[in-house]
Amino acid sequence: MSEAVRLVEVGARDGLQNEARTLAPSVRAELIGRLVEAGLRHIEAGAFVSPRWVPQMAGTDEVLARLPKRPDLTYSVLVPNERGMSAALAAGADEVAVFTAASETFNRRNINCSIAESLARFEPVLAQAREHGVPVRGYVSCVLGCPYDGAVPVAQVVRTASALARLGCHEISLGDTIGAGVPSAVKTLLAACVTDIPVQRLAVHFHDTRGMAVANCLTALEQGVRVFDSSVSGLGGCPYSPGATGNVASEELVYLFEGLGLDTGVDLDRLVAAGGFVDQHLGRVTQSRVARARRADNTTKNPEER
Repeated sequence: MSEAVRLVEVGARDGLQNEARTLAPSVRAELIGRLVEAGLRHIEAGAFVSPRWVPQMAGTDEVLARLPKRPDLTYSVLVPNERGMSAALAAGADEVAVFTAASETFNRRNINCSIAESLARFEPVLAQAREHGVPVRGYVSCVLGCPYDGAVPVAQVVRTASALARLGCHEISLGDTIGAGVPSAVKTLLAACVTDIPVQRLAVHFHDTRGMAVANCLTALEQGVRVFDSSVSGLGGCPYSPGATGNVASEELVYLFEGLGLDTGVDLDRLVAAGGFVDQHLGRVTQSRVARARRADNTTKNPEER
């Protein structure tokens, strides 16, 4: 059997939360159902955050209630505090995620507190999670640059990621929020992080602002990372990072990894179709080059060849 990689599909949360058009819970649930049919097994289903600030995530409890439940599926939700954690538990989320940044300025703009304050805020969340046997994933934003502070010291990234690991996060996702990273910087960052955190507990989360996301994922793979956040149809962006484009497209990573002989467990045609579904509802054109090429190939084939 070929070596496996795991995709954490973030389109239904990180992707949709930056879209101007808000999709109904029923549509978001159907998108996730289509992603499950495509073979994705770890999916961010939403966030229990204030609908006043993030209206796109309103009704996450309804989304979860509509989803197929199976032992091989993990539905994760973002929670900012104890209230969000309680809501996630009541809704039956399989996993929760907490989020901070390696940049003080970004953290204050994003969640209105310092890095230290955010970590303190997570302590009761982790305590609730342990009590109920729910795993917690940690996100660190701005690991390769900040829209306000510019370069972010690697040592600060390591300190923040290590703090989340000590709190009890089973997996730490390192996010290039502004899409500034290049392969050499990714290699340096990961080399520093693995001195404190086993590579098996690290994931990467790249935005494709400068077209480097796939190359950065390949570099992370070469450094031993096997967990990759991605977003169907390249959905995403960040309201606190002007100019940042979407996440690396799930279609592009599936194409890359399967081409390398790695097992993703994902049917690319069904994934492209799921992307087409959400694009239609959002009134947008896909950001995935692989999806565009796949659709063009299918259009030019004879009916007998389809």
